[in-house]
Amino acid sequence: MMEYFSFYLGIIVAIVLLIMLANKIKVAYPVLLVVAGLCISFIPGVPVIHMDPEVIFYIFLPPLLYEAAWTVSWKELWHWRRIITSFAFVVVFLTAMSVAFFANHFIPGFSLALGFLLGGIVSPPDAVSAGAILKFVKVPKRMSSILEGESLLNDASSLIIFRFALIVVATGQFIWSDAALSFSWMMLGGVGIGLILGWIFMKAHKFLPTDANTDIVLTLVTPYIMYMAAEEVHSSGVLAVVSGGLLLSTHRHHFLSSTSRLRGVNVWESFCFVLNGLVFILIGLDLPEITAGLESVSLAAAIGYGVMVTAVLIIGRIIAAYGAVVVTLIARNFITVADAKNPGLKGPFLLGWTGMRGVVSLAAALSIPVHLADGSPFPQRNLILFITFIVILLTLLLQGLTLPYLIRKLKFPNLDKELPEDEVYLSLKKELAAFALGQLRSNYPEQLNRQPMLQQMAIKWESVTAVSPDEPMAEECKIIYIDLLEQQRIWLLQKNKTEKTLDEEIIRRHLKFLDMEEEKLHI
Repeated sequence: MMEYFSFYLGIIVAIVLLIMLANKIKVAYPVLLVVAGLCISFIPGVPVIHMDPEVIFYIFLPPLLYEAAWTVSWKELWHWRRIITSFAFVVVFLTAMSVAFFANHFIPGFSLALGFLLGGIVSPPDAVSAGAILKFVKVPKRMSSILEGESLLNDASSLIIFRFALIVVATGQFIWSDAALSFSWMMLGGVGIGLILGWIFMKAHKFLPTDANTDIVLTLVTPYIMYMAAEEVHSSGVLAVVSGGLLLSTHRHHFLSSTSRLRGVNVWESFCFVLNGLVFILIGLDLPEITAGLESVSLAAAIGYGVMVTAVLIIGRIIAAYGAVVVTLIARNFITVADAKNPGLKGPFLLGWTGMRGVVSLAAALSIPVHLADGSPFPQRNLILFITFIVILLTLLLQGLTLPYLIRKLKFPNLDKELPEDEVYLSLKKELAAFALGQLRSNYPEQLNRQPMLQQMAIKWESVTAVSPDEPMAEECKIIYIDLLEQQRIWLLQKNKTEKTLDEEIIRRHLKFLDMEEEKLHI
């Protein structure tokens, strides 16, 4: 292990430099990292990297899913729940089915079960890739919310398809009743375990004598425990992490201190920054091992199969996106839907084009056993691995590089009549200052008359400025100020809950500002 330490250290440095370059040239960093890994793999003397699927599933996946669950807005997730679940489950299943029938018909030696196995592997789009690209371009809020919500759930649905297909290939039979029970347990058990463990960790944070350091350590181990507990009882570890993460994220201001929240954000951003960088560069570095496994199929034929499967995935997702819109427009006549307006042709096309594949697909392919239970080689394993790599590479390069241009070219209209974010932020800041001023005057009139520091706070809120007093604050003032900050948090959270059209990201900016104000008192 130590003999490769300098190599892995160099990889970390290369990741940092490549991400800096990606930000400079406005290219999504997953694209650059995969290409760089591919180029590095051809350098003579570079160690052959073996990607253990258990490492991906148990080390990389839980924290990345957990961080995504903390970032996504539950309000937006619930608002767009129908379209999100359609893409995360229905579209993923239809995509896997289209790949299955295509592979069965056009790729020699592929049974329908093997086709579903390949479809389950390559059907889920990668959340990190889309998120990295959307940082550089402006899209309607609804689009980013749908993509974020889909990314939390599509890994679970695709891995469920993958597991069932793996069982059929290994046993040669598919029992519907057993599959239905297993599917139900994977879904309900995963969500239930995540919620139960999330509740336990929430109480641990709240009632144990923790500080910022122990709080952050607890958040780091939480996703791993959720994932392993769910997988141990054969339910969905992905759904356990997502459901538990959403529960804790929604109630973060009830059990974490401002110090823990602020420091935790910095730790998690750095941690996931390294994990994301590693997984994408490892995809490129793994090419020699994948290519070496091709024996009975020529390289040209394997590339051709990969290109055709990629085309099926892209076209199938775009068709499914338009199909989802048609279903929504029909459903609005019978039930209340989140968006009753016709989004036109641009929106579904964009959602369909954001289908870059990533590390979950490769990890699933690598987890296919080398041999069946009877000792015979697993059929088409090496070809499935190679096709998966081609799909990841082509979708990242083709869709990843063209998506920013496509978004700028389409010029999306403001479907939700959204005001500029800064304008909404300043408006809410004025409301928040007026609320805090009212609380101070009604609850602490006596202290306000005799404490100069509280009078300065009142002046600050009256002028809606962020200037802090320079002289030390009396202990009584600190207690009152902390109470006022907490009252403002409650007001913001309530406003976020009652005003359905208010962007939660703006609420979070205000909550972070309140955390920073409270943090100043401890310096």
